[in-house]
Amino acid sequence: MSIARRTLLAVLAAGVVAGCTSDDEADPPPVVQLGPPGETGTPLTDGELAGLDQPQYTDADVAFVHGMIQHHAQALVMTDLVAERTGSDDLPLMAERMDVSQRDEIAMLEEWLENRGEDVPDASGDHGEHGQHGQHGQHGEDGQSMPGMLTDDDLARLEAATGRDFDELFLLYMIRHHEGAVLMVSELLSGGEGGQESALFQLAQHIDSDQSIEIARMKSLLAEIAAS
Repeated sequence: MSIARRTLLAVLAAGVVAGCTSDDEADPPPVVQLGPPGETGTPLTDGELAGLDQPQYTDADVAFVHGMIQHHAQALVMTDLVAERTGSDDLPLMAERMDVSQRDEIAMLEEWLENRGEDVPDASGDHGEHGQHGQHGQHGEDGQSMPGMLTDDDLARLEAATGRDFDELFLLYMIRHHEGAVLMVSELLSGGEGGQESALFQLAQHIDSDQSIEIARMKSLLAEIAAS
């Protein structure tokens, strides 16, 4: 078991101990580095705690963040189409909430890059239009395909639709788009090359949770439209 894993378990165990006491003046519980199975743990001194290596971000993390900014930028292109084309009373509000959440996540992704001195890709409207002109909308900066991204033909079809046809197509495309973002998070966290840095891990988990909630909302609205 790795030191990071042992320390995590130890911190969790320490939290349980802390929660069991009502004495606000009590000394904080010790952090224990768990030993191998069958052996007792070893309390860590303040110096040992300070010396523990923390997981650092990797090139895979940077590529993930760059790709997710591009991915979210295309979602904003899609939500911008709703107001003039929808035939639904509910979809505009959903699209507005989605627009806010995507912009918030882009801001968090950009901040993560800025705090580490990494290049920040363009997430403006012009950048999002790459999905409409050429194949850049389907790929990240490293040329790798990003799941869920719409092709030129997909976006052209969405732009040409109105009313109920638009609503159904928008929901189908955006569900696929969000599922692609969830897959990107899963691949990052399971690939072994990234997702270990604490801040990036929490950010990826936030995106996964947010996108999953929106997928459920969209599926519910799509079912309502189909039943009407």
